[in-house]
Amino acid sequence: MTSSTATGDLLAATVPMVRTLGLEFGETTPERAAVRLPDQPDFHNHLGGAHAGAMFTLAESASGAVVLAAFGEQLSRAVPLAVRAEIHYRKVARGPVTATARLGRPAAEVVAELDGGARPEFPVEVVLTREDGAVTGEMTIVWTLRPNS
Repeated sequence: MTSSTATGDLLAATVPMVRTLGLEFGETTPERAAVRLPDQPDFHNHLGGAHAGAMFTLAESASGAVVLAAFGEQLSRAVPLAVRAEIHYRKVARGPVTATARLGRPAAEVVAELDGGARPEFPVEVVLTREDGAVTGEMTIVWTLRPNS
């Protein structure tokens, strides 16, 4: 699954927070995904920027998009799950914010572990930026492919 529209539609259909925040899916490939959070006053914090929870959800959604693009063919035998995440907030995220997620390990390596009977874990690195290019946050999310029982 590499179509940005298909990935965005799937996430919007299965993850209510994607619809709630009105996330917009840009380029989505098995290596990289970009997702945009429009500037919405209802999701601002006390400083007038995107709330930390909205930024977390944006970053997690971008990571999910790249995971679906990279491992969509494995969904019949394994479910992707976020295992843990760490986020660093760098600057106030005023205006629209874009999360760019990159797969941290080659997909073939992860699938080989799954083929060998393991429950592989892999990181996804996400950078959050404002329209002026300033980095507002960085997140690492570790995902797993849990084999179906």
